[in-house]
Amino acid sequence: MKGSINTVFVVSVLLCGGIGAWGVIDPDSMTGAAQALTGFALDSLDWFFLLLCTGFLALSAILAIGPYGDIKLGRDDEQPEFSTPSWIAMLFAGGMGAGLLFWGAAEPMYHYYSPPGMPGETPDAARQAMVITNLHWGLHAWSIYAVCALVIAYFVFRKDAPSLISTPIRWAFGGSRQTNALCNTADVLGVLAVIFGLAGSLSMGTLQVRAGLAEVFGTPESVSMSVYILAALAVCFFVSASTGVDKGIKILSNINMLLAIFVLLFILFVGPTRFLLETFTTTIGDYFSNLIAVSFRLFPYQGLTDWTAGWTLTYLIWWLAWGPFVGIFIARISRGRTIREFMVGVVLIPTMFSMLWFATFGGAGFYIEFNGPGGLADLVFEDVTKALFALFGYFPLSELLSVAAVALIFIFLVTSADSGTFVVAMMTTDGDLNPRVPHKLIWAVIISAITVATLFTGSIEVAKAMAITGAIPFSLILILQIIGFLRTIREDASAPATGAREAALRAGE
Repeated sequence: MKGSINTVFVVSVLLCGGIGAWGVIDPDSMTGAAQALTGFALDSLDWFFLLLCTGFLALSAILAIGPYGDIKLGRDDEQPEFSTPSWIAMLFAGGMGAGLLFWGAAEPMYHYYSPPGMPGETPDAARQAMVITNLHWGLHAWSIYAVCALVIAYFVFRKDAPSLISTPIRWAFGGSRQTNALCNTADVLGVLAVIFGLAGSLSMGTLQVRAGLAEVFGTPESVSMSVYILAALAVCFFVSASTGVDKGIKILSNINMLLAIFVLLFILFVGPTRFLLETFTTTIGDYFSNLIAVSFRLFPYQGLTDWTAGWTLTYLIWWLAWGPFVGIFIARISRGRTIREFMVGVVLIPTMFSMLWFATFGGAGFYIEFNGPGGLADLVFEDVTKALFALFGYFPLSELLSVAAVALIFIFLVTSADSGTFVVAMMTTDGDLNPRVPHKLIWAVIISAITVATLFTGSIEVAKAMAITGAIPFSLILILQIIGFLRTIREDASAPATGAREAALRAGE
């Protein structure tokens, strides 16, 4: 096994380092290749990815309410390592915190003006906009994360196996030469998916921080400023990465969650409170009553498959890209929780919070367009990175809100980058739950290089393409992981692995 892990580390560093160098030297060529790959997948395999991601949601529900729900991720008498509030805070910090800030006001407005298959700028369009937005950020996204995490956590904490992408595959299918080669490939593809997904997300977050600084302090919105912001971000997550999960990531996540709740409550109670709470309540009914239909909708009869590719599938594949990263990270912080508790905590609670978030920020945007001075939509469509700060301009203490948002986005990016480097280091050090600092710093440098290459384009569409590039081949590995997990948990739902089986796994026999 040790040799195979060294192989994974070397191959991963060479591939990711080479791609990073390619992007810095010729960013247009690199991003063109990424867009070509993602364009092919979105055009030709839309049905596959939609069925796959909806399958994650169905599997999450079955695991939560089925016979395996009482199985604990760890020894039967083991208690959770982190308190529930800290656990939930770290879920958001690693999962999609910065994305909620980026799209909170912008995405519902996009879908309100141009909903698929119906006229825009109507009350029905507003309701549909909220359904679509929550389809992209709700149960599907968190189910992908939950399943990716569970298939790792089960083997790590129930079977005392390495925290690797390949572990469920190796455990279920044995240790033959062919399986070892497949497992090495799985681990490398997992690393690529994490690196690309993180680089795309960091690029979008950096552009939003740049827009916020320009709004508050009048700084230039240039590529140089983006690089300066990323450099500051890199220094911060280098320092955070040198600590550990129980220090850097935990502390930053708790700070960020408190700050996010403050901004949310300010908009909710200083803004049109009744309208926003009515929006939230209506959205809950609309989303859950339409969930089955929208989970399988591709618009082939209306000729709107391009819309689905550009929005729904891009998001779902994006969550697949973050699956190995967020999955391993969530697995790392979830020891001692039952499968049922895990599914509720990872899927349902974050989904409800996300729905409240979009109802508050998206609903505030709708209120401004319906009953206020209007003009927010024009600002959103002019530059999506400024959408949040444009919304704040309609509220008192707008500069204070903007400063808080910039700090919030920045810390979210630090925790995401820190979590990402931590996970990739785990994936390339035999699943070490506490990888050494030099390994984390190597990956931090590579992630920064690929992010710089993406920033050179200055395009949100390029950043989105980069974010989902690694998930396209990795989706096949996810299917093998799930098969391996289901075979194992069915054969032995609660008993830990035997010593012989554990030794065989570690030796790769």
